[in-house]
Amino acid sequence: MPQPNDLLAVLVDADNVPPSKIGAILTEVARFGTASVKRVYGDWTKPNLSSWKPVASEHVIQPMQQFANTVGKNATDSALIIDAMDLLYTRRFHGFCIVPSDSDFTRLASRIREEGVTVYGFGERKTPEAFRNACDQFTYLDVLDEPAAESTSALLKRVPSPQLRGDGKLVSGLRKSVTTASGEDGWANLSAVGSLMRKQHPDFDSRNWGYAKLSDLVRATELFVVTTRPGGGLQVQHKKKNGG
Repeated sequence: MPQPNDLLAVLVDADNVPPSKIGAILTEVARFGTASVKRVYGDWTKPNLSSWKPVASEHVIQPMQQFANTVGKNATDSALIIDAMDLLYTRRFHGFCIVPSDSDFTRLASRIREEGVTVYGFGERKTPEAFRNACDQFTYLDVLDEPAAESTSALLKRVPSPQLRGDGKLVSGLRKSVTTASGEDGWANLSAVGSLMRKQHPDFDSRNWGYAKLSDLVRATELFVVTTRPGGGLQVQHKKKNGG
């Protein structure tokens, strides 16, 4: 489990990530540990990155200059990868938070994980599937909101129960995970179910369906029973066919 004092390196590709999202990204990163290194990469001589400058200053993110010396080649990607490997070899970090969107850092994520270091990916829906699957956990930017912007709007985006049950990938994954995590009494620790789901699908996140918590999503499928565990926490089991 991530600890608050786990040191993290946050590396952002400014060319492909909107600055308006960085506050929400860092709030999410705080769930996994302490962002001791925060860097954002781009060619800061270009006017299209001007909106990044006040945001980087506000969140104390170090802008890393990389000139686009050759047309058609993404020098920013190369700079981010080189820095990531340099930081990895210091052996200081428990995890890397990579925010690329349409850039493919699949091999970088795989290489970091080979060292036993956790990779948290963030990006838009267009992020390559290979990169998403190479991460330990991947979060879509559109499910993140600034803390000050929290409202009931998320409730309006919730996928209704019938549609959830029609999502074969979701239902199959939950059923298999509950079965795998279940004890002899048929109950499974809900957190263990969530961990199994993320191991199979790193981009699994209850917020993708509009539910703030995994327990809310599981209950909404109406296929499982979720109750409080005797020792604390939540447990889940398959709902019996007779509705019990």
